[in-house]
Amino acid sequence: MLPKIKKRYFIPALLSVFLFIGVSFKDDFFEISKQIEIFTTLYKTINQNYVDETNPAELMDKAIKSMLADLDPYTNYFNEQDVIKFKINNTGEYTGIGAMITRKEDKLIVKEPYKGFPADKAGLKAGDEITQIGDVLLADFKDDASQLMKGAKGTKVDIKYLRQGKQMSTQLVLDEVAVKAVPFYGMVDDKTGYIVLSQFNQKASSETKEALESLKDQGAKQIILDLRGNPGGLLNEAVNICNLFVPKGEIIVTTKSKNSKYNNTNKTTKDPVDTEIPLVVIVDGKSASASEIVSGALQDLDRAVIVGSRSFGKGLVQRPFDMTYGTQVKVTISKYYTPSGRCIQALNYAHKDKNGKAIRTEEKNYNAFKTKRGRTVYDGGGILPDVVLENTKTSAIAEALQKNDAIFNYATYYYYKNPNLGDKIPTITDADLIDFKAFIKREKISLDTETEVALKNTLEKAKKENVDSAIATEYQQLLTALEKSEETLIDKNQKEIKNLILDEIIKRYQYKEGLYQYYIKNNFEIKKAVEVLNDKPEYNKILKI
Repeated sequence: MLPKIKKRYFIPALLSVFLFIGVSFKDDFFEISKQIEIFTTLYKTINQNYVDETNPAELMDKAIKSMLADLDPYTNYFNEQDVIKFKINNTGEYTGIGAMITRKEDKLIVKEPYKGFPADKAGLKAGDEITQIGDVLLADFKDDASQLMKGAKGTKVDIKYLRQGKQMSTQLVLDEVAVKAVPFYGMVDDKTGYIVLSQFNQKASSETKEALESLKDQGAKQIILDLRGNPGGLLNEAVNICNLFVPKGEIIVTTKSKNSKYNNTNKTTKDPVDTEIPLVVIVDGKSASASEIVSGALQDLDRAVIVGSRSFGKGLVQRPFDMTYGTQVKVTISKYYTPSGRCIQALNYAHKDKNGKAIRTEEKNYNAFKTKRGRTVYDGGGILPDVVLENTKTSAIAEALQKNDAIFNYATYYYYKNPNLGDKIPTITDADLIDFKAFIKREKISLDTETEVALKNTLEKAKKENVDSAIATEYQQLLTALEKSEETLIDKNQKEIKNLILDEIIKRYQYKEGLYQYYIKNNFEIKKAVEVLNDKPEYNKILKI
C-alpha cells in the first residue's frame, strides 16, 4: 500500500502539474478531477495488487515524466534528487573540476578540460576514461557519477582512469570554476574586433560590454559577434546585449501566451555603448533561444547583418514552479516573438506526424514581416541570416561522426601519435582522411545514421521472429554496402570533415583559446563576416541605410 504521506501529497502535486500543462483548471474542473481520480485509483490498485514489490516513487516519477514528454522537450518534472543535481546555476560560477565530461557505459569520458582548472592541473586530458572516483567503481554506480566530483572548495578527490588502455591515477583538488560567457575576444585585423559569446549567464552582457569597449580602445571600427553554438540562457541578458548596440526604449522581444500574465514586452532600459559601429552577427543551427532573440532583434531593427545558416528555432519560454517535497516542474508558458512579430519557434509540438515527431512549417507557408526600415523577413522558425552560407550547414554524415565520437576519438588517437606538435597547426591531408576512415573500421565505430539504425532494427525484429538466419547473408551485404556508402559520403564532405577534425585536434594541444586564435585568421564564416563589413556599399544595401 501507499505510505500515507505519499497519498496525502500525491493529488496536490499532480494537480500542480495539470494546472500548467495546457488545460485551465477553472475551465474544465470536472474533466481534470475525473482524470486525476482515475489515475489515483489506478496508481493505488497497481501498488496494492501487482505480483512483485513496486517502487511507488519510481512509478510516479516515470508516469509524470512520460506525460510531460508528450508535450514538448522543454516541459520537465524534477523530483527532489533531480532538483539537487540539475538545477541550473545561471551565475556562471560553481565548485567542481573544470571540465566537460560525459557518461558512456561504465565510464566518465573527459571531453574537454578547461585550461588552468582542477582537471587540467591534475593532468587529465580529453579522451581520458574515468573508471573510479574515491572508492566507487563506476561500473557499479548507475546514478549521476559527476556528483561524486563535487564538493566544497579544496576537497580532494582521488580518481583512477584509463588513458590509451593504460591504468592511471591522480588527485583532483576542487576549486571555484568561473564559466565565461565571453571565452574569447580579439582583433581580426587592424579595424575588426571579434567577440565570442558562448552562453547567456548573468555575466553575459557585462563581459560582452567589457570586450566591446576593450576592442574599441584597440582601434576596432567594426565588430563581429559570434553566436555559433550558443544554446541561450537568460532573457534579460539577451536584452542587455542588444542594448549595447541600440538605444534605450527599443522593443527587443515579446512573449505571448494563452495566459495573459505571461504576455510581456521587453525593451532596452540603458544607454548604449555604440549605436553606429558596423556589426555582423554569426549564427548557425546550434544558435538557440537567447541567441535567436539577439540575432532576430538586431536583424529586425536593421542594426546588424546576420551571417551563417538558419538558427535552431527554440522560441518556447519555460518557467520553473516549485512543488511539494522539494520537487519542481519546468513548464513552457509562452513563445518568443521578434520586434517585427516573427515567432522564433520552429517545431509545432501540438501537431505531430504519424511517427510522433513535431511538424515544422513548410517554406511555402512562411509569413512575411517587415523590419524597421521596411526590409522583408520571414518566420518559419529560427532566424534566417541576411547572408546565408550554405556550406556552413552541418551535413548528415558529419553530424553522425560527431554524435558517435568518431572525430573525438580520432583526435585522441592523433594526439598520442603526435605528442610534440605543440602550438603548430597541422594540415589534415588526404592521407589523414584515409587514416581516419581506417580508424573508424578498426575501432568498429558505428555511425548510427538513420539508415543504419533502421537496418539494425530490422535484424532485431528478424531475430525475434527467428528468421535472422534466413536473411543473414543479405543483411551483411546491405551493411557492407551501407558502410561503403558512408565512406563515399565522408569523401564527398571531406572539406567539412577535415575542418572538424582539425578543430578538435587544435583544442587537444592549445585548448579552446588556441582554436579561437586559429579561427580569427582562418575560419570561413569569420572571413565572410569581415568581407561583408569591408564592403560598405553592400553592407548599407543589405540594411537599407
